[in-house]
Amino acid sequence: MSEIAVILLSGGLDSATTLAIARAESYDCYALSFDYGQRHLTELRYARAIAQAACVVEHRVVQLDLGGMGGSALTDHSLAVPTSEDVGIPITYVPARNTLFLAYGLGWAEVLGARHLFIGVNAVDYSGYPDCRPEFIAAFEAMANLATREGVEGRPISIETPLIDLSKSEIIRLGLDLGVDYATTVSCYSLNDRGEACGECDSCRIRRQGFEVAGISDPTCYRP
Repeated sequence: MSEIAVILLSGGLDSATTLAIARAESYDCYALSFDYGQRHLTELRYARAIAQAACVVEHRVVQLDLGGMGGSALTDHSLAVPTSEDVGIPITYVPARNTLFLAYGLGWAEVLGARHLFIGVNAVDYSGYPDCRPEFIAAFEAMANLATREGVEGRPISIETPLIDLSKSEIIRLGLDLGVDYATTVSCYSLNDRGEACGECDSCRIRRQGFEVAGISDPTCYRP
């Protein structure tokens, strides 16, 4: 029997590639997405399509009210999404987001008997978010195996981060080798209801640059 893995799936380029990697490693994949009060919900439509195309065993969407806390341009509409690079941790950082996402993924993994929890964090071409760093992942994994029955009883859960040391162009090349259709992914912080990216935010900039460096045509649908 194949091993079970839980994959955090946002509908973006990195998480779609992470899911493709888990499938290529012959895991039975369970995908988990979040409606957390983000500026646009169009990404969840993409996440559902990606999960369906990947033939995951199950795809769940969990609702969280991070928007109610504010503090991020991705959840607070009174804060503008920046169109230039910020110095330090940008306003698009969502406080505790990956900590909460991993906690929910950990809970589902324990229920399923999964020993592997995948997240598409990247510490090379990213926006400086503290919860994308290897130190954070290592600390969360250590906590997870102290705080769960599986860990205490000698069945530790591993937090898998296959993209953490790759550049965006390397991720794109790897995903294409695995059959990822990047036209079905989104990365924009200001995506509209038609699925058109702004082309100006930090996420769009990193994505576009990744395709340029990889020498591959960017399939993203940008607004005129």
